[in-house]
Amino acid sequence: MCQVVDVRQAVLARNDGLAETLRTELRARGTTMVNLLSSPGSGKTALLEVVLARATAEAVPAAAVTADLATENDAARLSRSGAPVKQVHTGGLCHLEAAQLRGHLEGWLPDDTRVLFIENVGNLVCPASYDLGETLRVALMSVTEGEDKPLKYPSAFGLANLVVLTKADLAEAVGFDEPAFLAAVRQVNPGVDVLRTSARTGLGVAALWERVLEVCDGGPVHRPPLAGHRDRAHSHPHTESADRHGVDAH
Repeated sequence: MCQVVDVRQAVLARNDGLAETLRTELRARGTTMVNLLSSPGSGKTALLEVVLARATAEAVPAAAVTADLATENDAARLSRSGAPVKQVHTGGLCHLEAAQLRGHLEGWLPDDTRVLFIENVGNLVCPASYDLGETLRVALMSVTEGEDKPLKYPSAFGLANLVVLTKADLAEAVGFDEPAFLAAVRQVNPGVDVLRTSARTGLGVAALWERVLEVCDGGPVHRPPLAGHRDRAHSHPHTESADRHGVDAH
């Protein structure tokens, strides 16, 4: 008789345990982690550039980890804000995991960091299943990606504490149907707040930054109805051995 073991669920359960440990450690040192999820090209890096610059201008200690399969392009852009930035190469993996992230933070994250932004790998599927220890999970999408994206990626948007619409200055030019988008968001995540932003014009940046600071100060965080019932369906396997191939760019 053979026994079927769901290795995937075991790996995810182990990740959840490590994420909770990291969340506790960060809370003890006064750091709030914000996990940013989006598809490639959503404008996530551009928006984070503006937010980090605002943090620097207001003398709020902030730092960022940006994850990609290759290049240090995003770290170079974000570093211009003056905030500490670390580029992580995932060695081909399509997401970050808690143990991997914790290893990169050790000995690097400044003690006085109040806000730690994680720019996750551009992907709306796999990162949604992995808790990193964040307090605020933000799902972003741009007006150029289609109003029904929340319905196509229900885990990414359904597990978010906040949804951010980017490149709002292009909405009219591309014929973006915002009511349809909002209806799609509400279908997968009732009650979640949606912020309209534009890194180019500065629209919504102040509101986003204020929301982050509210969470840092212990303000309420939206709890998605899907929380605790994560959709962990993956079309391909992930292995712990592969995770160990992550490369720190610095």
